Amino acid sequence: MRRHRVRVGRSGPQPANDEILDAQGGVATLAEAAYRRLRQDIVAGVFAPSQPLRLELLKQRYGLSFSPLREALNRLQTERLVVTAPLRGFSVAPVSIEEMWDATETRILIECEALRRSIAHGDDDWEAGIVAAFHALDLQVRRKAASSGIGDDELIALETRHQDFHRALIVRCRSRRLIDIADQLYVETQRYRLPTLAGQNPAASRDVALEHRQIMEATLERRGDEAAALLAAHYRKTSTIVESYMERAPAK
Repeated sequence: MRRHRVRVGRSGPQPANDEILDAQGGVATLAEAAYRRLRQDIVAGVFAPSQPLRLELLKQRYGLSFSPLREALNRLQTERLVVTAPLRGFSVAPVSIEEMWDATETRILIECEALRRSIAHGDDDWEAGIVAAFHALDLQVRRKAASSGIGDDELIALETRHQDFHRALIVRCRSRRLIDIADQLYVETQRYRLPTLAGQNPAASRDVALEHRQIMEATLERRGDEAAALLAAHYRKTSTIVESYMERAPAK
């Protein structure tokens, strides 16, 4: 089927039948746009766990037709963010402490292996990328610490730089599949972490910046086993805090 692209003329971007401009100014299909926006809203908690995702409601919210919305929902189902049941349609995947730990431990398996491979194959550019990502994250963390609270824009910036740092560690693993799985697991665990960042932070006494620095230094010095152990401990500390938060959160 022939694709229709957004054309930028003197009057600016023109609407297209099945493609739009994405946030970076590139062309994205409507299904891709629906997927990104819906995934972001699920992870951010705009839609509550187990909440039905009625197509009519989504159509009104995003201004998209049923076809790209169905495609996005099916894609999110494969990523365990959406579930479906006969006669009930789509709904947001429920959350549980067991699911959170399962995602965490699977992430540890994937990323520790990817980290060891990157340490074995990484070059100077890889090392420079890690240092740059750490510096950007550290600056954002300092801005957060200096402010009285954290707004949506600050939270998005912090999360973006946090993911960039963890991705920089494993990007030279020479496996597209390992990176893709790591990206998916990041989103799954991010869904559990965000409430602890947006609300009262029970990790106030935890030096996360130091943990990131220790992971970086062990990685750059090619101490594979130590770097993997530090990364695993880092994720488990976060999940322990999330578990405590979930246990204390009021039932809905």
